[in-house]
Amino acid sequence: MKPSLIPARERLIVALDVPDVEAARAMIARLGDSVEFYKIGYQLGYAGGLPLIRELASSGKKVFADFKLHDIGNTVAKGVESVAKLGATFLTVHAYPQTMKAAVEARGASLQILAVTVLTSYDNDDLHAAGFRMSVTDLVEARAMQAQTLGVDGLVCSAEEVAKLRAVTGAQMRLVTPGIRPAGSATGDQKRIMTPAKAIAAGADYLVVGRPVMEASDPKHAAEQIVAEIEASTS
Repeated sequence: MKPSLIPARERLIVALDVPDVEAARAMIARLGDSVEFYKIGYQLGYAGGLPLIRELASSGKKVFADFKLHDIGNTVAKGVESVAKLGATFLTVHAYPQTMKAAVEARGASLQILAVTVLTSYDNDDLHAAGFRMSVTDLVEARAMQAQTLGVDGLVCSAEEVAKLRAVTGAQMRLVTPGIRPAGSATGDQKRIMTPAKAIAAGADYLVVGRPVMEASDPKHAAEQIVAEIEASTS
């Protein structure tokens, strides 16, 4: 689907970063029809949240399984097959060639693989401390090109990198952007952030938002405001 054809409500992915399934279900109920797409990551997934993927998918919602797989090829493939059976729409893997290749080959007909280029909490100093001698920008671009060659469906990247990645990959790959903070929100531990409107204008397809919605006094209203900002940015 072309970015322009993705409904604004689907372009917001709310991160269910909560400690248990009960808290997740309570938040989903509060958000109601304001949210169509949810992200389930380590915290909830490891707290019994895997069946929630199937539950949400069965109710018509979309799920981004943010598990950032990275292992030997066979192990990655088996993990991808299991997530596909749960009904997830997106699944993340780390952008290493063998990992991406195994995930693409095992994804099936409906699951889309997203490659994590460089975590949005990393800056150049963090990469250098980890032994890389490339800048964040250079490493993101190199991994994006590898991902496209291997047939990966999309990339998880900072909004700062979206415009450059569009030039590298074209319009075919989905660009999913975490580190989104509405104007006035705290930045938290994210070092490369952007507002919803600016991220959409830069070329992001989907925006991942956690604390600005989850910690709002009125989460549904907060989600609706972000959707309205997305819609205004695409009209």
